[in-house]
This record gives sequence, structure tokens and C-alpha cells, in this order.
Amino acid sequence: MKKDLGQISLVLADDHPFLLEGIARVLGAEPGLSVVAKCRDGVEGLGAIRQLKPDIAVLDIAMPGLSGLEVLQVVNNERLATRVIFLTANATDLNIFTLIENGASGLLLKDAAVAELVTCIKQVSNGSKYLPKELISAAIERETGKRTELRHIEELSGREREILFLLGEGLANKEIAYRLGLAEGTVRIHMHNIYQKTGIPSRMALIAAALAYLERRPKG
Repeated sequence: MKKDLGQISLVLADDHPFLLEGIARVLGAEPGLSVVAKCRDGVEGLGAIRQLKPDIAVLDIAMPGLSGLEVLQVVNNERLATRVIFLTANATDLNIFTLIENGASGLLLKDAAVAELVTCIKQVSNGSKYLPKELISAAIERETGKRTELRHIEELSGREREILFLLGEGLANKEIAYRLGLAEGTVRIHMHNIYQKTGIPSRMALIAAALAYLERRPKG
């Protein structure tokens, strides 16, 4: 199926046929959205992404062949322009940290209203992320055993916060160094200080914390 010009093109992948058809029907009827492929596993989904180059792929996490997270990794490795949203029945903390670290654009649980999925798709299409802060914050709390890490971000220096937010964009230390005109070793020193000040023990949790902080920070 060809992409309709002027519309947000979507590839959907889920191994539950009834759910897949239902979501495709609802999204296909929404003005401005065009479902270009419906796939029943990760391998088929990846093939459709490669061939059709949709604006957005909506994937389940657990699928036969390739998981949604594995599809996301290939999308990253091949530098495909498609943005990835996960629609899943449940997500472990590791799932949440992994999809954030690998640059997923959105995450929704399947019990969310379809209207929220439409909102998520349109927001992601505009270049924003849609990662519910309550899911992220809960995962961080379980990872760290405390709720204080977002407050501690306020205590970081300006340069440390700048690095943290670039980390939240999914950049590696080398890319952050290039963006800021710093030596990579300097970025590593700042990263060490960020870990110490926030008490967050892992890079994945730190990325999640950065995104949660930016989500709750007043706009403007």
C-alpha cells in the first residue's frame, strides 16, 4: 500500500489478530492517519518499515520472530527515519529503560483509550516524545529505591543538566562531547558527577529521569 501524501503513514505490528485489526480500523478512520501495513510479528513489521518507510511504527514489545525492542534496535542501526511507538499490555522496568535508551518516541499501555493513541501518534509526528511520566517515575523509583532523583536534578550545575538532557535525547558520550565542543573525557567526568549527585545507578535510569524531569518542567 502506498503512503497518502499529507497524511501520517503508519505500520502496525501485533501478534494478536483481533487487536491488530481493531486498532487498524480505528486509526484508518482517523483524519490525517493512513495505515499502510498490518503485521503479525516483528519480522514482518521490520520488513514493512524497510520497504514502506512509514512516518511511525506502532509495535508491541513481545512478538514472535523479533521483539519490538529488537525491531527498534535495527531501525537505529540502519538509521531509518521511522519513529517507533510501543503499544503493549505490560512493560517491565528493563523494557522501559531499554526502549528509552534506544530512542523510542512513545509508550502506551493497551488499556489506554484509543483517543490517547491518536494523540500520541500526532505528538510524535510533530517531533515530540510521548512517554508517560508516571510509568517512567515508577520504574526509576523501583530501580533506585527512592523518589528524590528528580529533585536532585535541580541541584546539578548548568553544564551537568545540559549533558543530562542531551543524554535524554539518546546521545552517546562521544556525541555529547561533539555537540558541546568538549573532550570526551570531560563529559565522562561530568557524567560521574551526575551519578553522584542524583544517586541514580545506571545510564538507562538516568536517561529515564532526564525525560521525566523535562516532561514535568513548566513549559516556556
